[in-house]
Amino acid sequence: MADLFASDTPPAPKGTAPRPLADQLRPQALSEVIGQEQVLGSEAPLGVMLGAGSLSSLIFWGPPGVGKTTIARLLADETDLHFVQISAIFTGVPDLKKVFEAARLRRQNGQGTLLFVDEIHRFNKAQQDSFLPHMEDGTILLVGATTENPSFELNAAVLSRAQVLVLERLSLADLERLTQRAEKQLARALPLDGPAREALLEMADGDGRALLNLIEQVAAWRVEGKLNTEALSKRLMKRAAKYDKGGEEHYNLISALHKSVRGSDPDAALYWMARMLTGGEDPRYLARRIIRMAVEDIGLADPQAQTVCLHAWETYERLGSPEGELALAQAVTYLALAPKSNAGYAAYKAAMQAARKSGSEPPPKHILNAPTKMMKEQGYGAGYAYDHDAEDAFSGQNYFPETMQRGSYYQPVERGFERELKKRLEYFARLRAQRS
Repeated sequence: MADLFASDTPPAPKGTAPRPLADQLRPQALSEVIGQEQVLGSEAPLGVMLGAGSLSSLIFWGPPGVGKTTIARLLADETDLHFVQISAIFTGVPDLKKVFEAARLRRQNGQGTLLFVDEIHRFNKAQQDSFLPHMEDGTILLVGATTENPSFELNAAVLSRAQVLVLERLSLADLERLTQRAEKQLARALPLDGPAREALLEMADGDGRALLNLIEQVAAWRVEGKLNTEALSKRLMKRAAKYDKGGEEHYNLISALHKSVRGSDPDAALYWMARMLTGGEDPRYLARRIIRMAVEDIGLADPQAQTVCLHAWETYERLGSPEGELALAQAVTYLALAPKSNAGYAAYKAAMQAARKSGSEPPPKHILNAPTKMMKEQGYGAGYAYDHDAEDAFSGQNYFPETMQRGSYYQPVERGFERELKKRLEYFARLRAQRS
């Protein structure tokens, strides 16, 4: 793709405020958009739709500053639709009614409307439902933009009538191309050496609009020669990483941490933990999730793993931040390198399934207590074999309901301490077979 923003816009008239660089470089055609090849390419969804002359309603899902608004505007130009932009933050039901009525009149006069709704996930269910009849009868072609997962935030009815397209954060190569376009527009190079230039791109964190704002600041400096990374860092604050403790990014990062531990990669696990902490995550939440990892993915392959995690949590509570996070980091490292087994987790789920299926089947009478005469007369406790009196302290009796086939839920792995538990399980299975 070419550049994210166009460069042939005429200068602002005298006496007006200077236009922001992002506005000066706004693309004039889809072919000038940087990145998003997975959406805009000739064989990609939008490329195919435009090639066929049939554009459907769309939902753009992606982080800020990747071109959602720009692409929507250019789609309207490509398809000769009237472009209307609203924000769900500032638009109420009366405003929507006016928008729909204007689109209806426009349609009667032979022109369609592309309605771009920014932050569409902020509309409630009733407001989202109000779009449906106008989408169905062709009054509007809806293009929504959201930074949140549409499957969580948008109504199923809206999603069924629109195609979700994922826009990705801009790569360093994309950002470099955008920087070159900005330098051409400014008619001068940025006063940065190579490492400082790369540091500037990293500060943008994949956000093209944020990068152009940073470039404007750097271009305004009066400096001799080129600044290095240290000088740049003193003059610019690093952009905070995108992280919403209650949103999609939160669940993405904890998933990445958990799967890195499960995959026995301590370096990746520590990285994702650090990402969450630098984003402002509560260390106590991490402590709880770390214990869950020990239970779910290590289990009895290393019974000490749970103890390590509990002690790490206790250490954090005693030390507080930031020293206490080190204990949590050590627990994560231990879990990543521990032998893995989900046999206990799988056994528990299998037992729960069997319990739901078997309903209210009573225990066999020989393992029921008989504290009263009547219960003894009913056979409670009759024939119970006290295991400590049996050979090898094992009677081999049946402990499942009498009408139920014996279950086999726990299947230990040949790793860690469960290797020993597997030997014990097989040993008791042989004895049970002999004494049945």
